[in-house]
Amino acid sequence: MKSVIIASTSTIHGSGYLEYLLETLEEHFKAVDEILFIPYARPGGISYDEYTKIVKKVFKKINKTVVGVQEFENAPNAILNAKGIFTGGGNTFVLVNQLYKKKILEPLKTAIKNGTPYLGTSAGSNICGLTMNTTNDMPIVYPRSFKTLGIVPFNINPHYLDPVKISKHMGETRETRIKEFHQFNTQPVIGIREGSWIEIKNTSITLKGDLCARIFEYNKLPYEIETNSDLLFLK
Repeated sequence: MKSVIIASTSTIHGSGYLEYLLETLEEHFKAVDEILFIPYARPGGISYDEYTKIVKKVFKKINKTVVGVQEFENAPNAILNAKGIFTGGGNTFVLVNQLYKKKILEPLKTAIKNGTPYLGTSAGSNICGLTMNTTNDMPIVYPRSFKTLGIVPFNINPHYLDPVKISKHMGETRETRIKEFHQFNTQPVIGIREGSWIEIKNTSITLKGDLCARIFEYNKLPYEIETNSDLLFLK
């Protein structure tokens, strides 16, 4: 039975790292005592070990041990034998590049499909979609492929931002970027706002959190869906 949390972000305004999700994570990982952390996205270029230390400190609050995948000589086996898995945020290009280099994309997909509880935030959420093409990140490295896990039948845009009417910013909005994506691709995209997440339990896919999400479908006007909505229609 699949058990997945796909969160827009690790940190919301005025809250500590993963603090807003801790109660949910305690339930999500209740059957495991150890979580394998994938730190490859490296926000701000932080080292794998430094990133893992941050995560260890947080999960200690709910009595979970964390070990970084970088500590294993055989990363694919570590993924397949993990009790629970967390992929943190950072740069999606850097993350996907390493997943292919370390040959753990397919083992990760297998582990999730076999029921290993999975948490992704930001870049770690991007990889749950069909491709990483709707990331907000700069392409600072070139992965072997933009194809990702395909755990959900759509693409994800974490940290989704609405246009601010009084802003003097003249660049493209997130909505504009996703419309550009749909000039060349047909899969749906869900824009997840800060503090919201997608929860997968076996075959159900549900929007969670306090905020609505924005849905973009090919050749359709974008629209809003309420929290607790079923997302299975996005196929």
